[in-house]
Amino acid sequence: MSKLNLNFDKNPRLTTAVGFFTIRAGSSNQATEMSKTLEPAKKSPARKRQQLGPAMKGSEILIACLEREGVEVIFAYPGGASMEFHQALIKSTIRTILPRHEQGGAFAAEGYARACGKAGVCMATSGPGATNLVTGIADAYMDSIPLIVITGQVPQAMIGKGGFQETDFFGMTLPIVKHSYLVTDINDIPRVIKEAFHIATTGRPGPVVVDVPKNIQQAKAQPVFPTTINLRGYDPDTRANDLELNEIIGLIEKSERPVLYVGGGIISGNASAELIQFAEAAQIPVTTTIMGCGSFPETHPLSLRWLGMHGTAYANWAVSGEFAPREGDLPPAKVAQGADLLLAFGVRFDDRVTGKVEKFCETGTIVHIDIDPSEINKNKPAHLPIVSDVRYALNRLNEMLRKRGIQKRFTAWHEQIAKWKAKAPLSYRVTEEVVTSQHMRDHLAGKESEVILPQMAIEMLYELTNGDAIITTGVGQHQMWAGQYYKYKFPRQLLTSAGLGAMGYGYPAALGAKVACPDKQVVDIDGDGSFLMNIQELATAHIENIAAKVIVLNNQHLGMVVQWEDKFYAGNRGHTYLGDPMNRQQIYPDYVAMAKGFSVPCERVMFRKDLRAALQRMLDSTEPYVLDVIVPYTEHVLPFIPANKSVAEMIWKA
Repeated sequence: MSKLNLNFDKNPRLTTAVGFFTIRAGSSNQATEMSKTLEPAKKSPARKRQQLGPAMKGSEILIACLEREGVEVIFAYPGGASMEFHQALIKSTIRTILPRHEQGGAFAAEGYARACGKAGVCMATSGPGATNLVTGIADAYMDSIPLIVITGQVPQAMIGKGGFQETDFFGMTLPIVKHSYLVTDINDIPRVIKEAFHIATTGRPGPVVVDVPKNIQQAKAQPVFPTTINLRGYDPDTRANDLELNEIIGLIEKSERPVLYVGGGIISGNASAELIQFAEAAQIPVTTTIMGCGSFPETHPLSLRWLGMHGTAYANWAVSGEFAPREGDLPPAKVAQGADLLLAFGVRFDDRVTGKVEKFCETGTIVHIDIDPSEINKNKPAHLPIVSDVRYALNRLNEMLRKRGIQKRFTAWHEQIAKWKAKAPLSYRVTEEVVTSQHMRDHLAGKESEVILPQMAIEMLYELTNGDAIITTGVGQHQMWAGQYYKYKFPRQLLTSAGLGAMGYGYPAALGAKVACPDKQVVDIDGDGSFLMNIQELATAHIENIAAKVIVLNNQHLGMVVQWEDKFYAGNRGHTYLGDPMNRQQIYPDYVAMAKGFSVPCERVMFRKDLRAALQRMLDSTEPYVLDVIVPYTEHVLPFIPANKSVAEMIWKA
């Protein structure tokens, strides 16, 4: 050892462990000694003793672990490889909800998690049961939702042999999970489940898969339940240092046009209260992503609502500046400057927000705070990147502002934003396109004043619920209108498939949200295309007495695709009509008749005069309810920034 030539000059306090010995940096003769002679021994903190349970089957151990994690509800569809779990659930305190499709169960578990913040839990059998969960897992991964996915697997002896209902679910889901386990030892179950919940709910949340072969479920053992977790290399509680945070304060003091751009990280990080306090103290306008809706009250004077492809014009202008209409081939001329400082907290610079990314906040200084280091500089380079828990960062920023408040009030900036808000509020009207549409000819000839536009229905719902309902959505135009015309006041109020854009999400998610928040009004704002994809969950709603409501904005088309066809394909319809081409005057399919088959109340509304009363009947119902609202297919979502275009190409008025 004496021959070692060690140089610790660069870090004189470094201590390097080698085997059982410790080389003490900076010692005069660079000798080696037993580590216990280098400094007084420190007592290890008292470890909590592990808890021993009675002997039981592997399936029973797993359910006992769920109970110990505080699980109150599981969305589970049984099958050959998961029957043992269901036998254990019969004896459990956990409420088991039987979805009518595994995808519906995954979406419902997501809705539960999004609404209450706890991990949602779903379960399915091997093979097709497991693969039906994949879309829900991918959705949770894209939107950072804590989800525990438990699947039965064929016996270990059959794995890799192409047995009945065998799939490599562990391998299949690797790209769309935060972590995954294939349990090969019954004694690992308590540790695996405890780790799964810890991983799913800490740091950047996400889905965790636990795949359990049937022979492991049927084996018996005496479980040892761990009380602590030690995952080497996993540190979910990363915190910004004060030097970085002081630099943010300095940038704010130097700026003239700051904007807070915040996303789903504020909600998953439970940092909404801290965000409001920070924005008010610094008097900085706030815009959110769709995932961040409700993290900052949209009724607040500092709110710019949400930004991006279908966000408010004034939010997009505040970030990237306002441009004059393009003339010929000339480059667009900027008529007003956007943000010179963009505080991006808990966001990922998604393409639906940025458009042409190099033009997004092109002249501003960007500060990016996120718990996930992989998001830093991934889509948009940051001038000040900070990896940190966002709630901690905002708490410390607020403490700093209390000691040294920002003297600027950004008066000129607020005046500019007020002008933009007055110039381009969200608005709609009955256009010539609507008046001359097939919808009017088929259903409203002579009663054109009675047409219901989708925006009207959502505005009326907002009014009748006082803005307090939890809203879920499918994916498409109705999703964007739900974001625009319902103003979100609190976190976990808008539950939508934002990253993956999964049609069929809305109603199962509403079921999960209603289970999580039984005292809240929960309404799915859906489209006829999306709603049909998981309509079987009306059976779940009726049998389980889950009073989640749904408004179907029924235009008989895949509305968002139709809008793109109108804009980019000269109105050519590429299989986007969902009605019956042999009988266009009929509303097809007949949701009223279908709902009746599920024993769920449903009514159809065609005329504006009937809408308010119908909405009120839906809201007053103590059971699940479907309201089929017939709307024209010619209506477009505005504002609209075409894909990979910039704010300069934004269409913001009809």
